[in-house]
Amino acid sequence: MREGDYARAWALSARDLAARDPATRDDPRLPYHQRWVWDGRPFDGRDVLVRCYHGLGDTLQFARFLPALTARARRVTVEAPERLHSLLASVDPAVTLASFDHADPLPPAECDIEITELPFALRCRPDVVATPYLSVMPDVLPTGVIGLCHQGGDWDPGRSFDPLLLRGIAEANRCVTLVPEASPLPVLNPEGCAFTMEETAALVAACDLVITVDTMIAHLAGALGRPTWLLLKAEPDWRWNPAATATPWYPSMRLFVQQSPGDWAGVIARVHAALVARNAPLNNNERSDHGNDCGTVGSRLLG
Repeated sequence: MREGDYARAWALSARDLAARDPATRDDPRLPYHQRWVWDGRPFDGRDVLVRCYHGLGDTLQFARFLPALTARARRVTVEAPERLHSLLASVDPAVTLASFDHADPLPPAECDIEITELPFALRCRPDVVATPYLSVMPDVLPTGVIGLCHQGGDWDPGRSFDPLLLRGIAEANRCVTLVPEASPLPVLNPEGCAFTMEETAALVAACDLVITVDTMIAHLAGALGRPTWLLLKAEPDWRWNPAATATPWYPSMRLFVQQSPGDWAGVIARVHAALVARNAPLNNNERSDHGNDCGTVGSRLLG
């Protein structure tokens, strides 16, 4: 997948699928994110249930394939966290959305499939889907705002870093934090980003640039088509190629990868240099407007 050799990746997936014990499909003894769901059965002309067993970012990343599925199935129901429903509805209004209750999931349909299994099942490359494929009404922000996110999920602390590493960037540019907690940085919303998905998406959509670690914010920004600089650890997961600076998943995204494990300072130094180059055409007055002397944006602007 990293190399873009999708035919070989799908051949490996087909081999793995053939070797699986059908009795272990959607095994309730396993955590949801470790389960496999699609058993290879046809979905053309059938009622299909798409289960979203992975994280919010994974769901947003693979939601791009829903229109390709609805074009072939009779009906598609997506069982997803309710907080994502408004965004998923913008991907494809033809799908029926159902809330995912971990304690009481929906009964099987004619064909069940987990959302991350869609590219294999459809044999659909990520770059055949145009971006943006999510839509939301942007918030009201001043021009040139940069969104910052230093914090990933607790399950992989190696994706996060000390927010103070971003102080130089926040002092030299007009920024907002995209983390739902108080920020030590000189940002326009020091109280933090709203926790609701709708407000977060609106804030991301209003940013001129998003600088983020590998977390839900990265997928949200990429799916919304916002210019995004993704900060990655030296050995990221399968979807990001550490030898590349671009990704077929999101054309508006640029990758900044650690050159040695744990070297976030080196990544931030390269980001800072790239920002200086990006801002070079601005005149002195515009640079001042992007600085730290404009005060705090209140709730009216940030929603």
